[in-house]
Amino acid sequence: MFHVLLPFLAAAVLTLAVVRSARSHGHISADLDLSGPQKFHARPVPRIGGVGIYLGLLVFAGYAWFYQREEVALGAGLLLCGLPAFVAGLVEDLTKRVTPAKRLLATAVSAAAAVWFLGSALVRTDIPGIDWVVGTFAGALAVTVFVVAGVANAVNIIDGFNGLSSMCVMLMLLTIAYVAHAVGDTVLVMWSLAGVGAVLGFFVWNFPAGLIFLGDGGAYFIGFYLAELAILLIHRHPQISPLFALMVCIYPVFETVFSIYRRKFIRSVPPGLPDGIHLHSLIYRRVMRWASGQTDARHLTRRNSMTAPYLWSLCTLSLIPALLFWDSTRMLAVCIVLFGFSYVGIYWRIVRFRTPRWLAPHRRRRLSGVRGRRRLTAKPTK
Repeated sequence: MFHVLLPFLAAAVLTLAVVRSARSHGHISADLDLSGPQKFHARPVPRIGGVGIYLGLLVFAGYAWFYQREEVALGAGLLLCGLPAFVAGLVEDLTKRVTPAKRLLATAVSAAAAVWFLGSALVRTDIPGIDWVVGTFAGALAVTVFVVAGVANAVNIIDGFNGLSSMCVMLMLLTIAYVAHAVGDTVLVMWSLAGVGAVLGFFVWNFPAGLIFLGDGGAYFIGFYLAELAILLIHRHPQISPLFALMVCIYPVFETVFSIYRRKFIRSVPPGLPDGIHLHSLIYRRVMRWASGQTDARHLTRRNSMTAPYLWSLCTLSLIPALLFWDSTRMLAVCIVLFGFSYVGIYWRIVRFRTPRWLAPHRRRRLSGVRGRRRLTAKPTK
């Protein structure tokens, strides 16, 4: 329990300090652009929430150094290797001048450093053809760097609403901790739970009030941290299916792959061009508008926060098979395919204004109320 409590308290206190001091640094740390296609907040908010998460884990690493020295090496290595990804994102949060390509490059450097210093390389995938590639050091390095950078970028992409990406990452880390416990890996359990605690320390100030945002620094770092722990777990324990890591991260990964396909082949625009029609954006615009239709700041924040639980549920549905079939490549492959079909089905229903009724209960109640008022005010016919 202390593995969660200490990083939580450290991250929560440090994040609160950032929130309370926003007046002095908000001109450089706040998200001042309220008009972009992926902007859904009503006032400038600090976007450097990753600072509290990183420092919270650093505090826990300091504690582990004094009391559990044999377990500190992995966590300290993750923090040091993840520094390029975190710093590149943080500089973007402060200057708005670091391109996505440079952030991905920094994350790739972090992933390569983790392969070199921690041995966290993907050496098996159970995917025909790719297993031959990762059979060499150069192939394993290239695939690992690609996977880690991809997951980090995917976590950043779903970071669109209060509590969305942070809660999903906590659920994924808890899944990793459970399987690590099942195979007796206490070190990975400890650092997975420490990650949950640090992210939770940010979460309490981000959801539901949206007092601070994760930012690129936080999103890229926790994405890197999540990917590395998943890779280390399957690297250290051959009985765990390599597809377990993909199943754990399938929601943000599939969101990214589908967005690239949608932009390039359907809309014929550059894949890296931001837009406002991700699944979470569509739920906000076409599902949650029935729950809170006002446009003042209080109702916009409420509508923003009410969007995230829909995606938490989707993320949870992908994690249940990971918990049940972590040692079965065949079952995980089937579940990954089913998730893809389910995601696309829900997306196309919403984008074509055919939102499933179970997704919009507020809409039915509101429409029923409108029809009732119309009946009451209708003029009697002769």
